[in-house]
Amino acid sequence: MKKSFYGWWIVAAACFTFGLSTGIPYYNIGFFYDYIARDFGWTREQITLGFPLAAALTIWIGPLVIHRFSPRKLILIGTALTCVALVGFGHMPGVLWMYYGFWVLYTVGYFLSGPPPHQIMVSQWFRRNRGKAMAIVYVGVGLMGSLGSFLVKPLTEQFGYHVALTILGAMLFLSWPLVFFVLKDRPSDIGQNPDGDDRPPAEAAVVSRTFKELAASKAFWLLLLGSLCSIGSIGAVNFHMKFVFLDEGFAKGGEVDGAWRIASILILWSSIAGRLSIGYFSDRFSKKWVMFATYFIVAATIPLLLQVKPGADVFLYSFAILFGFGMGADYMMIPLMAADQFGVNSLARAMAVILPVNTIGQTWFPYFVSVLRRELGTYDRAMGVVLAVAFLGALSIALLPKQKSFSQAN
Repeated sequence: MKKSFYGWWIVAAACFTFGLSTGIPYYNIGFFYDYIARDFGWTREQITLGFPLAAALTIWIGPLVIHRFSPRKLILIGTALTCVALVGFGHMPGVLWMYYGFWVLYTVGYFLSGPPPHQIMVSQWFRRNRGKAMAIVYVGVGLMGSLGSFLVKPLTEQFGYHVALTILGAMLFLSWPLVFFVLKDRPSDIGQNPDGDDRPPAEAAVVSRTFKELAASKAFWLLLLGSLCSIGSIGAVNFHMKFVFLDEGFAKGGEVDGAWRIASILILWSSIAGRLSIGYFSDRFSKKWVMFATYFIVAATIPLLLQVKPGADVFLYSFAILFGFGMGADYMMIPLMAADQFGVNSLARAMAVILPVNTIGQTWFPYFVSVLRRELGTYDRAMGVVLAVAFLGALSIALLPKQKSFSQAN
């Protein structure tokens, strides 16, 4: 008797492991920035420099490590490193070099346990339904991230931010039983094929491209530039959102914490709708234009952020819902487009370059915005630069060549 297809169990488990490893830490670390600033007297530039500095120091991790090891092993090691980093943030003395050191640990953990292993695993298990499967896995980021956003305020109020960070770090180990007992790297590990088919897809026979061959492709550079610009813009909004609220008149403490909590939860819930919708559309329409639409939505929501003021709830809700929808689809489309352009067997190498470079943009661009805000005095012009960069990302995707099909070996 033919075994039932195991791929959807992979999706269900990866939804939680991805959410725990990535959603909880990434979408909630910004909540603690103003607490760290008040505790140690550090400037916004010093605090926001941690992630970009770590990304620059660890950019070699992706190309050197990711394509060489099992996704399951990467998740185990990465979550442990991320946990150590979060606990370190909560218990460190006021020493900047130590703060930056914990960011290095966090960034390595993010590379190893975040998007790459989950994207590679899901792409191995699915071909025809890759968009829907990837969308469901990315739902976990929104679910677990919003759970963290829901918890950080009461945990901080009751126990202090030091304990709150420690609890967030410990939550990452909830992913380990799923990695050990449920996840499988590829369908051939249990004698199955992608989508549960009787035979392997033709794309499985396509030889993986080398880094040199990828670098010679126009599509690779356009995808790299487009994703770099869009992810950098999203990072600028995520990391500066609370500071923007403070500049727009929200009072420190309960008022700004409450606004950030509402916005963060709405963004992450809306990102779930964005991922599921775009996952459905990407399996039916041109991924290039679906991706362009999501990048355009992200850019168009940036002006709304500057309209969020105390009492202007309609702008807070509008910004959070629209930005979350575009953001959720944005991250997910990158591996889908890479698999279509270069083949699933080249996905590990492609993402091993794209993710670290995107992380550079995702981290250094927010730092650049910190400098712009300091020099210009307000966020209005600084966010104008963010808007221009976001539109450049959408344009780069529009210029991608017609997608190649790897449904048949070439």
